[in-house]
Amino acid sequence: MWQQGEHLHQPREWVVGRVLDRQASRRPDKVCIRVVDGPELTFAGADLASRQVAQLLGSVGILSGDRVAVMLPNGLDHCLVWLGASRAGAVLVSVNTEYKGGFLTHVLNNSRARVLVVHDRYLDAVRAVEDDVPALETLLVCGEDHGGGFRLLETLPFDRYGTLDGLEPLAEVSYRDDACIMYTSGTTGPSKGVLMPHAHLYLFGLGTIEHLGVGPNDVFYVVLPMFHANALFMQIYACLIVGATAVVRERFSASAWLQDVRRYGATLTNSLGAVTAFVLEQPPGAHDRDHRLRAIGCAPNPPELERGLRERFGIPEVIGVYGMTEINIPLYTERGLPRPGSCGREWSRYYEVRIVDPETDEPVAANQTGEIVVRPRQPFGFMSGYNGMPDKTVEAWRNFWFHTGDAARMDEEGYVYFVDRIKDCIRRRGENISSYEIECVVLQHPAVEEVAAVAVPSEVAGAEDEVKVVIVLRSGACLAPEELMAYCEPLMPSFAVPRFVEFRDALPKTPTAKVQKHKLRRFGGGAYIWDRLAAR
Repeated sequence: MWQQGEHLHQPREWVVGRVLDRQASRRPDKVCIRVVDGPELTFAGADLASRQVAQLLGSVGILSGDRVAVMLPNGLDHCLVWLGASRAGAVLVSVNTEYKGGFLTHVLNNSRARVLVVHDRYLDAVRAVEDDVPALETLLVCGEDHGGGFRLLETLPFDRYGTLDGLEPLAEVSYRDDACIMYTSGTTGPSKGVLMPHAHLYLFGLGTIEHLGVGPNDVFYVVLPMFHANALFMQIYACLIVGATAVVRERFSASAWLQDVRRYGATLTNSLGAVTAFVLEQPPGAHDRDHRLRAIGCAPNPPELERGLRERFGIPEVIGVYGMTEINIPLYTERGLPRPGSCGREWSRYYEVRIVDPETDEPVAANQTGEIVVRPRQPFGFMSGYNGMPDKTVEAWRNFWFHTGDAARMDEEGYVYFVDRIKDCIRRRGENISSYEIECVVLQHPAVEEVAAVAVPSEVAGAEDEVKVVIVLRSGACLAPEELMAYCEPLMPSFAVPRFVEFRDALPKTPTAKVQKHKLRRFGGGAYIWDRLAAR
């Protein structure tokens, strides 16, 4: 039985460079990251390459504390930018690879990233905003196209790191330092950049290790996007910490999921509601239990999806979890104690969780619905704030608790059951979508007077939300839904493009002119509703 080392609980060790140094010394030839149908990297290889990437970043002027943005698909290069930026003392800025237009300029301008490491398939999106991102200086380009055609930005091939010796001195990095900025959706404003210290990142991995029982002989199958914390920190970082192997697929495929799990001998994986739903929608087969998966972490964990994973695939442990980019993962269910529908109970060594009345912040009674609020017990084990948005930081930290905006109930044993979102946010295909940012794009169309973007349930059980926009046209204007789609698609990520378009004469509002979005989540109130999927 593998025993957890004492270093796991020593905050001074909670920096990825130290983690990698230790594994490169202990198991240099073991594969730490393998890409499905692609290359692999040993711990010694990752150690050297991370030092070379840090040297490359230094050669283009990156200093400790500078921001380095990454816009790459899942793969070794994405991992190496994270590891190299950490070695250089820089702050990684994760950019959703679907971003374009105002979504992309907001992230680059809010973070003030000086360097962007980008795959050549996304260069057109960067070219389109080149004039609008004044802080950005340099592109390090992955792929065959090394980025010609830019007027203001210097372009260099990222793979030149392999020509460097990796021997330059590295930055002194503390678990207290900010390591990453990830963006989370807003409802009344643009997406917020979550400042994430090194200790915060480490605890994402440590939580997975403790609650899924990760050891060096495990193989973790990673299909979620690496610009989110689940894949990069809950899964890949967990593997680095204990010396396990991560198998990374560039993009989730429901039809390839079980095939990959079987082919690579995966013992662990994490899933989101939509991912689980799409896997379970695949046709059942005689060999559905022919695999080595022993545990899967799920968020959310509705009973029907947990039952499907256990009964169809025979997965012994389905671990419910709850968390956010800002607060880490403070809730887990326990191995050997299934709780279908629960997202777990407090990881009490590092976090404190309450369910409170959202109006008074007073705790509610057991089994009563209230808001989930969280605070850390470990210094720097939480976000350090929203980048450049002190007002939003203070708002979220009311009365010394972080307010999640999520409604839940807690039973007498401390198990928490998610109920609904209190905030008006939209979650589709594992992405949190800002209704505000959707509305900003649609409002730019000259025919639109007013718009409200809302979540409506998907017809696929457990597959989260679909996006609906409710539109009031300007007097005398006409607008076909197909025309609106053609307008939106170049300006927003594909996952944010509305599925439903509803036209109304007016939006329902409160006496203070606030749109009553809860009344728009129903169908039937508008004069005409168009479904993009049905129209294909």
